[in-house]
Amino acid sequence: MTPSNPAARQRGARISCGSITRRAALAAAAIAALGGIAPNALAQAWPNKPLRIIVPYTPGGSSDIIARAISPMLSEALKQPVIVENKPGASGNMGADQTAKASDGLTVMLCDVSALAISPSLYTRLAFDPSKDLKGVAMLAYSPHMLVVHPSVPANNLKELVELSKKSKMDFAVTAMGSAPHLAGFQVASLTGAKWEYIPYKGGSQAVTDTIAGQTQVLMNGMLATLPFVQQNKLKVIGVSKATRVPLLPNVPTLAEQGATGFESGTWQGILAPASMPKANIDRLSAELIRIIRSPDLRARLASQGAEVHTMGPAEMDAFFNKERKSWAAVVAKSGLKLD
Repeated sequence: MTPSNPAARQRGARISCGSITRRAALAAAAIAALGGIAPNALAQAWPNKPLRIIVPYTPGGSSDIIARAISPMLSEALKQPVIVENKPGASGNMGADQTAKASDGLTVMLCDVSALAISPSLYTRLAFDPSKDLKGVAMLAYSPHMLVVHPSVPANNLKELVELSKKSKMDFAVTAMGSAPHLAGFQVASLTGAKWEYIPYKGGSQAVTDTIAGQTQVLMNGMLATLPFVQQNKLKVIGVSKATRVPLLPNVPTLAEQGATGFESGTWQGILAPASMPKANIDRLSAELIRIIRSPDLRARLASQGAEVHTMGPAEMDAFFNKERKSWAAVVAKSGLKLD
């Protein structure tokens, strides 16, 4: 029976509306509990706290440079602070292990992907499995290695450097034992007969600093972190490890041109996430990173330093990693190098 009193009718309407509202809220909660929220809605809600980018090397290297270049724009896109943390140690494996085991859903890593691909065949024991515990998010950039020497070294090309290395003691600064630059140096020596002693460092920046100071004579390192010192005449370039000459240094021949036949190497900077990170979050982060690194200003800035923007999505990056792991395994086997 409908109440004849107007006030009672209004109270009834309020009760009815309130019941509907409560029922709707309960239904929405039930749908959410059953996973009924659309993936896009979940992706948009992430991240709800600051995102952390681990760089598993010391400051000043190629990965660190790129991480700090993209972090302000990524923070703006995600509407959350983006914090870059350097976690060096064990040729990058300490930071990689920390990333692999992160369970907060807010930790990723920016590293030299090739260096990470070397670890499974180089180390007798690893606390994590790079292929299973980490997922590719986005490849960002590539820069060739540069073979450089202290300006006092009386060699201006690879042939002269090889001959000098056979007559004089020559220390080769290694950015990290078993790193891509280390194995690249081994390959050059294998192809040309060069002889040098490898001096290990905990990161590229200190290796560069000591070579500039003359404490080591030879260095192989990523162009992004090394070119500024060549331009300042603090280091002398012998060659680059690219298949073709670099536009920034058109008069500098490649190492392959100078006798290291078929030789090519470089650093591939990319972002990886723990395998536990939801696909929707990885896909969103990948899209934002690729958009940012392709922006004209950042692309031009990196190009002026010798890095090429080279992007890959998650699936392509995982395939690249697996290919790199197999190819570097052959180099490690040939070198005979093994680390604990």
